Amino acid sequence: MNSLRSPLAAQIVQWLVAPGDVVRAGDVLVILEAMKMEHELRAEAPARVLELLYADGEAVQAGDALLRAEPVEASGPAGASAPPATPADTATGALRADLQRLLRRQALTLDAARPEAVARRHSLGQRTARENIADLCDDDSFLEYGALAVAAQRNRRSEDDLIANTPADGMVTGIGSVNGALFSAERARAVVMAYDATVLAGTQGMRNHQKTDRLLGIALEQRLPVVLFAEGGGGRPGDTDMPIVAGLHVGTFAAFARLSGQVPVVGIVSGRCFAGNAALLGCSDVVIATRASNIGMGGPAMVEGGGLGRFRPEEIGPSGVQHANGVIDVLVDDEVQAVAAAQHYLSFFQGRVGDWRAPDVQALRDLVPENRLRVYDTTAAMAGLVDAGSLLPLRTGFGVGIHTALARIEGRPVGLMANNPLHLGGAIDADAADKAARFMQLCNAHGLPIVSLVDTPGFMVGPDVEARAQVRHVSRLFVVAASLRVPYFSVVLRKGYGLGAMGMTAGGFHAPAFTVAWPTAEFGAMGLEGAVRLGYRKELEAVPEGVERDALFERLLAQQYANGAAVQMAATLEIDAVIDPALTRDWLAKGLVGAKVSEQRAGRFVDTW
Repeated sequence: MNSLRSPLAAQIVQWLVAPGDVVRAGDVLVILEAMKMEHELRAEAPARVLELLYADGEAVQAGDALLRAEPVEASGPAGASAPPATPADTATGALRADLQRLLRRQALTLDAARPEAVARRHSLGQRTARENIADLCDDDSFLEYGALAVAAQRNRRSEDDLIANTPADGMVTGIGSVNGALFSAERARAVVMAYDATVLAGTQGMRNHQKTDRLLGIALEQRLPVVLFAEGGGGRPGDTDMPIVAGLHVGTFAAFARLSGQVPVVGIVSGRCFAGNAALLGCSDVVIATRASNIGMGGPAMVEGGGLGRFRPEEIGPSGVQHANGVIDVLVDDEVQAVAAAQHYLSFFQGRVGDWRAPDVQALRDLVPENRLRVYDTTAAMAGLVDAGSLLPLRTGFGVGIHTALARIEGRPVGLMANNPLHLGGAIDADAADKAARFMQLCNAHGLPIVSLVDTPGFMVGPDVEARAQVRHVSRLFVVAASLRVPYFSVVLRKGYGLGAMGMTAGGFHAPAFTVAWPTAEFGAMGLEGAVRLGYRKELEAVPEGVERDALFERLLAQQYANGAAVQMAATLEIDAVIDPALTRDWLAKGLVGAKVSEQRAGRFVDTW
């Protein structure tokens, strides 16, 4: 090195060497200042300083020579300056003051900083928000956003108080990896948001609204699933730092609702979830709740304020009520099971898995009783068709006339629904139709093929049923199915009668990618018994009532049964095949290979209800 030149127009702040000094490569020689920023110029090679060409405080131009020097051997003595500083002093292990301040501040946001609050939470048999997130996300994968936020209450509380008692403003938000052992890092990413019930009762503050909105925007832009731990008391009236009156302009609810159909959205509740927290929960695709949960659009204070009486929190929206009415899709015992259910649910939208185990398909041959009037459990058929351990039933307390579930067939995610002969003989009532229609929309939105197991005498009828708007409710099956973009497969297990069977087959037997039947299947425009009574009324009335008429009825019924047998339906090409029940899974697996999900979004339609 013979000289050192200035890389920019600047002012010399300080020389760190003097004539005669020997410097090493990397030693700082001089500090320059330009645009109020200091620049260190370092030696490129070992050298001895001969002359400084400018003094401290003088201005230099780009390219000006600043000193003269001569090369020396690399083993020469150290010069006046040291190597660049690092955050930690390697000799003492001490951290820089600014980093120490940050680490101390970050530590105050963690559970360990609030042992009494954590102990109270644990005494209720519940976990903290951070414990739930740690269980949900893969190890060390969670990147927290907004951890240093505190409640917007500086006008009424000290900074130390806010830091100690309102960490993260009562909501932990970020992005983590869920099921990363099964799927790629890209597919495993998810937005996770958890209201912290130990902070201001998990209420919605202005700062945590801002945090929520930030993460919801990222979820929509990057198409990331969202998991919301929704426990909390709704809006918080105590925030004073922002000049607002009612706070009804916040965008959180619209932003959360905007995710519907775009990304999977999971809501989880343990404990009390009221008002604004419940509104977000209700926008979720699926609600997972513990038996100890209470969910309501208004908590006790709001109910009493509305002049509607005084109630304990446990009396408002208990899990038993909300499971039976369809609010809760998956009811579990505790938060451990809730998190496991959320991981299971999300896995269906993260891709196909290679590690799967087939069930005993031979058992399907004896599933439907030989006595055509004997009921049986179609959930056994669902479990017998899908990969072992993959079945996740949804909305089990509501619309029990139709079972709905997510599952896998040879590792591929599918939606599965089946009529329930144990309820109304499998007839479809309003609740069952609503449940199935919404389930089809869920599968359609996220690209899951649908498998429908049919055993129904049709739509439920009668004056009492019609008083519940049956016409509108059951027609949802046709309107929703007409806009499906996902493959649809139908298997008729036993009864395939009338409009109800058509509703279970996407609008008609030729609408699915295939419609097949088991040998036990029977078909007709309506139930066979009713068809005989109506179609042969004159013949039956012409025979004396009693044994003779009963015998004629049985002969006519047997004839109808023979005419509507599965083989006859296949012979007239009204269905695609009659198959050995043990081969159903194979049929579905092969059908799924060839069927495609349309990239085009579902067409517009006006929901009949």
